[in-house]
Amino acid sequence: MDRDNQSEQVVLLFDYYGQGSQDLHTSFKQAGYNFPAVVIEEDGFLPEDVISVFGFFLGDFTKQAGNPGKPRYFNQIPVPEYWEISGNNSNGKVNDLSRERGRIFYADPTHKRLVKTVDWLDERGIVRSSDHYNRYGALYARTIFNAKGQKVNKSWFSASGQEIIVQNYVTGDIVLNDGKEIRFFRTKTDFIMYFLRRAGLEKCRIFFNSLSTPFFVSNMLTPGEEKRDVLFWQEPVGNEIPGNMQMILRGDAPRTARIMVQMERSYTRLMELGASEEVLQKLGFIYPFRRKNRRRKEALICTNSDRIEHCQEIVKAIPQMHFHIAALTEMSSKLMSIESFHNVSLYPGANSTVIKELFASCDYYLDINYEGEIVSAVRRAFLNNQLIFAFQETIHNRDYISDRQIYPAGEADRMIRDIRETIEKVPVLAERLQKQRAAALVEFSEDYRKLLEEEY
Repeated sequence: MDRDNQSEQVVLLFDYYGQGSQDLHTSFKQAGYNFPAVVIEEDGFLPEDVISVFGFFLGDFTKQAGNPGKPRYFNQIPVPEYWEISGNNSNGKVNDLSRERGRIFYADPTHKRLVKTVDWLDERGIVRSSDHYNRYGALYARTIFNAKGQKVNKSWFSASGQEIIVQNYVTGDIVLNDGKEIRFFRTKTDFIMYFLRRAGLEKCRIFFNSLSTPFFVSNMLTPGEEKRDVLFWQEPVGNEIPGNMQMILRGDAPRTARIMVQMERSYTRLMELGASEEVLQKLGFIYPFRRKNRRRKEALICTNSDRIEHCQEIVKAIPQMHFHIAALTEMSSKLMSIESFHNVSLYPGANSTVIKELFASCDYYLDINYEGEIVSAVRRAFLNNQLIFAFQETIHNRDYISDRQIYPAGEADRMIRDIRETIEKVPVLAERLQKQRAAALVEFSEDYRKLLEEEY
């Protein structure tokens, strides 16, 4: 059922289009609601169906001659003659002989080496300016820093290169060249209020996931007869309820009276701290699962480190399981030696195609490697319905793993026993997969429709 008639009544307002914002936007779309998604702080690589507050005033980069029309590769940024550009799968740099002049940062996924930001350094190695490139390869913004490396201002440019917006980080004001008129805004919130009027969204309900600027915007909009804005809380909770959330819980927010908590641990913690059940409600995401678990005895480990907790012990203890260990880099001799086991395959320097095939062909994932996570492995394992096991000391993302499958490193024997049981007993595997999805608050379209329909 298409709900475009209701999409005009709600706008999703995000500070950033991070994973939580993306998941919330996707969940509403999968439930049939085409709400406008608006992002305040963007990085130049927003999807086409997401609106940028600042980008709204810059024009259409797809129709401007002279721009590449696609992201710039790391060696395509303009530099003075004889300066050298180099890069790897993580970042790039610009050198004038032996002196570093610039640092290149990539858009995700970084191994494609597509330019997002270039920091330019002074003689002392301090960042003095940052050039921001978008997915059309255009320089759409530039940030200026003082001699201490602190932000001073940021300018946004139109597709033709004209300066359209200037944000002053010292005073907090924003100046907009809005066609024939120059407009001055004392705060970012004022600027966003003007954007909402220009975009015809000022009468919408606001669904937001931050207690900073989006919440301030909600409070500034004209209150209706009922409080119909909603906070979607996607962050951990510490020793006390955040101050602005307390404002909602007390009933002091002009337009917001409901909080949808999207993490199980955060909901539990808020209830422990005394939050009202009348205001608080759990609502997870409608995840875009790739496939079903096919009960194959194939396990995947993604790592760029040879420090894999109890690796040999697990491999030897479960000979019926085949272990696939993949890395984006070359592997050390220590890790390469593990391939002597008949049930181990190694993939050093694995490319995106190999990684994708491994996630599709394995039905278990072991989050047991130290150092940083690569290729968003735990989330990808979850979306491929792989049963995930982890150690407390190595875990990279608890949001997608059931507490039942997280073990102290000293209890590897218990992890081994549990993995064996899921191999031998299909109902146990099915039950653990269901618990894994429940821990991540997996929702269905009906859950999101209920949220909207009970208020219309």
